[in-house]
Amino acid sequence: MKKLHTPLLDRLKEHYDRQVFSFHVPGHKYGELWSDKMLKKDLLHLDATELSGLDDLHDPSGVIKEAQDQTARFYQADRSYFLVNGTTVGNLAMILATCRKGSIVLVQRNCHKSIMNAIRLAEARPVFLTPEVDASTGVTTGVTLESVEEAFKLYDAIDAVVLTNPNYYGMTQDLTSIIAYAHEQECPVVVDEAHGAHFGIGSPFPPSSLSMGADVVVQSAHKTLPAMTMASFLHFKSSLVDPLDLEDKLQLLQSSSPSYVLMASLDYARGYLESLEPRDIEQIISSINELKDRLKIVPQIEVVQASNGCAYHDPLKLVMQSRTKLSGYELQKVLEQIGIYTELADPFNVLFVLPLSRLEKIDHLVKLIKETLASYEVVNDRLPMHVNYKLPAVAEIDLKKSSQQEQKKVLLTDAVGKVSAETIIPYPPGIPILLKGERITKDHIEYCSFLIEQKARFQGNQPDQEIAIFL
Repeated sequence: MKKLHTPLLDRLKEHYDRQVFSFHVPGHKYGELWSDKMLKKDLLHLDATELSGLDDLHDPSGVIKEAQDQTARFYQADRSYFLVNGTTVGNLAMILATCRKGSIVLVQRNCHKSIMNAIRLAEARPVFLTPEVDASTGVTTGVTLESVEEAFKLYDAIDAVVLTNPNYYGMTQDLTSIIAYAHEQECPVVVDEAHGAHFGIGSPFPPSSLSMGADVVVQSAHKTLPAMTMASFLHFKSSLVDPLDLEDKLQLLQSSSPSYVLMASLDYARGYLESLEPRDIEQIISSINELKDRLKIVPQIEVVQASNGCAYHDPLKLVMQSRTKLSGYELQKVLEQIGIYTELADPFNVLFVLPLSRLEKIDHLVKLIKETLASYEVVNDRLPMHVNYKLPAVAEIDLKKSSQQEQKKVLLTDAVGKVSAETIIPYPPGIPILLKGERITKDHIEYCSFLIEQKARFQGNQPDQEIAIFL
């Protein structure tokens, strides 16, 4: 037998040997939160199919149904569903179940790209709500009740409101008033709660959007819970959305060969969350506060909190900024050189996703950071905050019309006032800063140029000096 050539597998092994600290998803932290020996070491033993006694995800009546029902009881949903194609498939299903061809849907402007893909598939008319911007981090947060009310006054019939809560950085809104207002108009509210699968376990963790009245909520269990990548939950609790239609869309979109390993990890993730007692949560929060206090001794960095009045902030999200001339991207690379891998960086911030367990090796972590950054000079003239959301509170884009038009490439400097023929997505976090069909402003061009200068990574097209526009 020839020697196996497995470049991806080999690189994954090398990465595991090289990393020291995992401050990124998935939430199981290389299996550290898995106490079950078989889950930790013998996953291939669980890679089965629809055999007798193992049930069927697409027609659950046995153990899968029992596991989903237990999940619904824990999250206080009418129904909960296991997703093996990630939160992406949940976003697609909930939008296809609430939107029809030509229907108007209100969408939070800083939504994930999967939301936009779902609206395109539904052939709906998106109306964008511009979010607020957090002054301390420069990132977008949530929309206001006033902007939602304004949109309902501008349009006669709105079929759904699509919100994202929390944002990637853990900043969380109280959506109660927005949801109540939409329900008064007999309009369902669906929420991409990808980063909130652990919400609702008690203060100081935020409540879930489901408890605020949302009709459908999708959560990435793999982000903060000990579930494997692509394992997510969809929760339903509504009198405005047809559950049979929702189930039909999940049947249409999910794999016909669902992974039992992913489903088992979802069952374990819910069980892990349910097993946490008040003293466990106290220990988790205590260790997080200890880490933040210890990081204060490092003059080259600063741990920042949202300053725009978000109702809640997720304790598992730690946002760090450089107090040197290092940008967020550069600081992330410096940390990676010493085995500290973080979730993402932007021009200003580095995001740590902390484990839902007591932090270990805090002394070693802080010592590594302090020693590594000691040679960098602390400066007062840090990178000025630069944000790109000087947009109207409510804006509409005709996705269908734009997709049928001819297009060409032009210089970025010549694109102002034109309609973009491509979507520009810095990745991570996967939130578009310019949408296909959107009219390009000076602010768009300045922000794209700024990100290029900072060496941001883009998914798909790299907006170097040119951008595609519609003629």
